[in-house]
Amino acid sequence: MILTVTLNPAVDKTYTSGELITGHVNRMRTVMSIAGGKGINVTKVLRQYDYPVCATGFLGGYAGDFIEDYLKGEAVDCRFVRVEDETRSNMNILADNGYVTEILEPGPEISDEKLQQFLTQYKTLLSECELVVLSGSVARGLPDDIYAQLIKEAKSKGIRTILDTSGEPLKKGIDEKPYMIKPNQKELEYIVGHKLVKRDAVMDAALFIHKKGIEHVVVSMGKKGLLSVSGGKVFFTKAAKVTAINTVACGDSVVASYAMSILKNEGDEQALIDAAAISAANATTLVSADIPKDTAKELEEHINIEKLK
Repeated sequence: MILTVTLNPAVDKTYTSGELITGHVNRMRTVMSIAGGKGINVTKVLRQYDYPVCATGFLGGYAGDFIEDYLKGEAVDCRFVRVEDETRSNMNILADNGYVTEILEPGPEISDEKLQQFLTQYKTLLSECELVVLSGSVARGLPDDIYAQLIKEAKSKGIRTILDTSGEPLKKGIDEKPYMIKPNQKELEYIVGHKLVKRDAVMDAALFIHKKGIEHVVVSMGKKGLLSVSGGKVFFTKAAKVTAINTVACGDSVVASYAMSILKNEGDEQALIDAAAISAANATTLVSADIPKDTAKELEEHINIEKLK
């Protein structure tokens, strides 16, 4: 069982449009509502590959019902804490010119009572899982060190964790040394405190974090590719060439792929190939975190790994 934690889920409303012009009326061509949030996206990918998943976090209102109903339909064991306020909705606007505009709501504020309820339940769920995936933004009312707390608790029970977040929750989470982190380049820059222009600079920053006690550091670099640091070794692959329709959840697809690779005890190179292929395949569909498996399998044959160190 893999436990996914989504502290700020969302209904992702995906729109398509000819062009998005600020300050004007923009009429959308189509609209589609999808259960989302980074941890939810990871859950969706894992279920497509038939991995048993338990999902927890906070849900509220009609939007929360929509997300939970979808996950239950995918045979996910849902153990969310219900809150009074409505779960947020996000807008992803896909324009014909290739630009993707995201408008993200803040989400509900979590009370101390609901936080304690969640923490109690989390400790119980740890006894039922092999791996914990902690993904996404932190809901209002939660402390910046919430992920650090969750990592510490999992480590006390000998359970590995993957952390994919940003800002202070990422910085504080790293202090507790999760098994793996998956920052993008901007998030990595925030951690080290300066710009990372060249690939070598990204590599050096990832190695710096790795040497602090993070077993596996995977950096998503968008169109440039993926960089992996583990056991002092550094591997890199360029992004697979695909016609991208929707890049939302590409990073989440990387996280889900690595969760599967960890449980399969795959080597670093194969894990990177799998992640690059699944992430690229995700970009070829309008629905985020919907992986065309045949496409991913075909892409694997064309992914080349470069050993940088």
